[in-house]
Order: sequence, then structure tokens, then C-alpha cells
Amino acid sequence: MSENTLYKEYVQLSHKAADLNNASAVLGWDQEVYMPPKGAAFRGQQLATLASMAHEIATGPRMGRLLKDLTHDESLTDLQRANVHRSLDDYEKNSKLPSDFVESLSRQTSECFNAWLDARKLNDFKVFAPSLEKMVALKREQANLYGYEVHPYDALLDEYEKGMTVATLDKVFEGIKRELPPILDKIRSAAQVNDAFFYRHYPKGAQWDFSMDVLRKMGYDLDAGRQDISEHPFTTSFAPTDVRVTTRVSEDNFASLLWSSIHEGGHALYEQGLPEAEYGLPLGAAASLGIHESQSRLWENCVGRGQQFWNQFFPILKGYFPEQLADVTATDFFKACNKVEPSFIRTEADEVTYHFHVLIRYELEKAILDGSLDVNGLPSAWNELYNKYLGITPPDYVRGVIQDVHWSHGMFGYFPTYTLGSFYGVQFFAKAKQEIAGLEQQIEHGEFASLLAWLREKVHRHGRRYTSEELCKQITGEGLNFSYFKNYIQDKYAKVYNITF
Repeated sequence: MSENTLYKEYVQLSHKAADLNNASAVLGWDQEVYMPPKGAAFRGQQLATLASMAHEIATGPRMGRLLKDLTHDESLTDLQRANVHRSLDDYEKNSKLPSDFVESLSRQTSECFNAWLDARKLNDFKVFAPSLEKMVALKREQANLYGYEVHPYDALLDEYEKGMTVATLDKVFEGIKRELPPILDKIRSAAQVNDAFFYRHYPKGAQWDFSMDVLRKMGYDLDAGRQDISEHPFTTSFAPTDVRVTTRVSEDNFASLLWSSIHEGGHALYEQGLPEAEYGLPLGAAASLGIHESQSRLWENCVGRGQQFWNQFFPILKGYFPEQLADVTATDFFKACNKVEPSFIRTEADEVTYHFHVLIRYELEKAILDGSLDVNGLPSAWNELYNKYLGITPPDYVRGVIQDVHWSHGMFGYFPTYTLGSFYGVQFFAKAKQEIAGLEQQIEHGEFASLLAWLREKVHRHGRRYTSEELCKQITGEGLNFSYFKNYIQDKYAKVYNITF
């Protein structure tokens, strides 16, 4: 059998595993969007079956032999070699998980998600706790199966951000604890901006239509995607030609839908920009969750919360809500979008306090995994940390410990990527402004094609060819640098609050 044929067989096997995973993703999307309540039990079984089948293909002996043979094939192109090396890393890691464990984890994810939904409806953590305890036990087992040198959290972090460790993240969050409080204190000393008009009544249908206008303008291809409603906003991709987003609506809080749609739209643009020719292969997947978050946070914050964006979109928004916004200007709206104030809900937090929300989850996840905190102690620990870092105490569970969907999906290690992604996004946007002439003027005219093309070229087309840090250095000439974020928020909030730093 020729080496070229070996690569083709590797691609075919990878496609089979991807097809099963994407079929599972369709069922997962349906579970969160349209599935009737009574479908939960069998849906868990169906998802577990598909997960086990995909795992068996991806970690089977034939895939292992193909990858080892292909690593010695000097005829491969650079891109083919990159696919093989990334796949071999995945194979060696995933082979540590027995198929029955993968199936059990999938079943528990379905059970845990449905328990989370019930807990939110009843505003009662105790409804969620038993399922979450089982999930935590499985995640500890997974960390042990993967293996780690220092902290069990390291093993799970690596799933989302290759090579990331607690030691590195501790330094990142120590910097946040050192650098952000003085900025927050300076803002708090200024006169607070008015965002009361966000809480007037905004009918759901008009909010939805405006969000669709924004998504289209951003470049989201609705022939290759759609937007729906879910309990917690998310993006899911079955291929670059089918990438879906969800959002949630509150008729008495305009910000709830808007930022969710823009944020998820940023994720979707990344997925739609991945190379179709690399479907099912590492170079057809996102570089990391941190880089994925860089795309959503760039669109949500650097673009969507900018003055130029609202100079374009506020007149359009006012057309949808003439009565609600009769006494509001574009500058008023821009400032309200950037109001800094400690709040309970992470997804609706401002750009400064947001990172304390992430820090809190990071500290809790470490403690849960190393056993220094048990599941039943989560609500009180959560409230204590909110009081410590933000000076507020959540009034109930929905605005507290059960607000996020992540733990129900077993996604321990995901939350830090939100902060890493925010910092990468700001650094990338600073470079884009240098390289795209008149970018801010284009945004002011509702023109995003140049920015999207730049992101396609610099980020999307590479897939997983580079690590986050390698990609950052390639784009900006240096690794992740917190000073970009610090300068960005100081510049923005000087304008919002009429202060100097």
C-alpha cells in the first residue's frame, strides 16, 4: 500500500469519526433548542452510543498504525504533516480513555444538563447537586486517566488550551487581581453613566429582527447557519457550511439578547471560515478555545461596544424602538453599553468586572477537582467569592451558582479561555487597526468585510496548525501581552466616564 493511499485512509477514518461527532452535535443542538422534555432519557442513550462509536474509530488500532506510519512519510506536504502530528497527539491522549468511560461521560452529560434545566426552573441548586457530584467524579477520573504532574486541573485545561497549566494561569489571574482593581476604583469614583433605558420594554420580535440585521452585517452566512433561542447562548458547528448560534431574550433587558448574538456570531464566523477541504482533520478545527473566544470577544467588545459601531447602528435600532429610545442619543447608548458595575451574570458583565467572574469560576473549579471543596459547598463558596471580588452577594441560585451551563456539560477548564480570549482579541484588534487602513471609519459605515477578510487570513484559515501563542506571535509579533488590554480599557473608559488614568 502506497504512502499516498495511507494518507487517504487516514482522512477517510477521520471523516467517519467527525461524521459521528457531528451527528451527535446535531442531537445536542436539538436537545438544547427543540427537544420535548420526555425525550431526555433516550437522547442521552443516543448521544452516548455515537460518542462511543466515534471514540472507537479515533482511538482504534488501525488509526494508531496509520498515524505512526505516516509520521515517517517524507512525501507528505507541510499541511498533511501538520494534520498527522496533531492527530497523533489527539490519538495518544484519547487512547487513555476507555470506550465505556466515554459512554458513561456522555450519558452523565445528558442527565446533568437536564438536571441543570430543572434546577433553573425551580431556582434550586439541590436539584442539580446529585447529578453534578457524579459529573465531578467522572472529571476527576478523566484527569487521572490523562495523567498530570502537579494539579488535576492541568489535565482538563489541556483539552481547551493546549499546554496550559495552573502555574501559568495563576500568574495571569494574579496580574488581573493586581492591575484591574485600581482601574475599577478610578471608574467608581466618577459619575455613573445612565443605562436605565436598557430596562424599558423591548418586544421580543423587534429585538430578534435587529439582532439578525447585525449578524448579517457582520458577515454571518445565513445560508450556512441560523439563530435560535436556548436557555444558555451557544454556537455549534457541523461543518463550515452549517454553523448555528443561539441567543436568549429578555423583553425588559435589551442587553441580554444583543451581546449574546454578537458574541456567538463571532464564534460562528470563525467556524464558517475554517477550510472546508480539511473537514474532520485538525487543520479544519479551531486553534484552541482561547483563540475561539478571541474571535467572539473581539466582535462583541472591540467592535460591538465601540462608539463607531453605534454611530452606524443606533439610528437603525431607533427605527425598531422609536418610543423606548426617543430621549437617547448614539453617545448615550455607547456609554450605556460600557457601563462598569459589579453584577451577577457573567455573560452580561462589563469588560472590567468580567474577569473577576472568570477568576471566581477558576478558583472554584480548582478546588472542586483537588477535593478541597465539595459540590454541596459550591453555593456558599460562590457567594463568598462574589462578595470578596465584586462586593455583591447573589440573591438566588439562578443569578448565582447555576447561571452557567458549562458544569452540566462537564466543561471544567473552559472558563479561563474567556479571559485568555479577551486578551488575545484586544491584541489582534490592535494589529488589525494598524494593518487595515481606515478600519474604524469602515465600522462607522457598517462595513465589516475588510475586518472579516483579515481574520480569515490571519486566524481562521490556519485551523489547528499553530498553538495559541504561536498564532499570536505570527499575527502580532509577540506572545500574549496584557498591556494591550490594559491600554484598551483605559482608553475606552476615559471616554465613557470622562476621566484620566
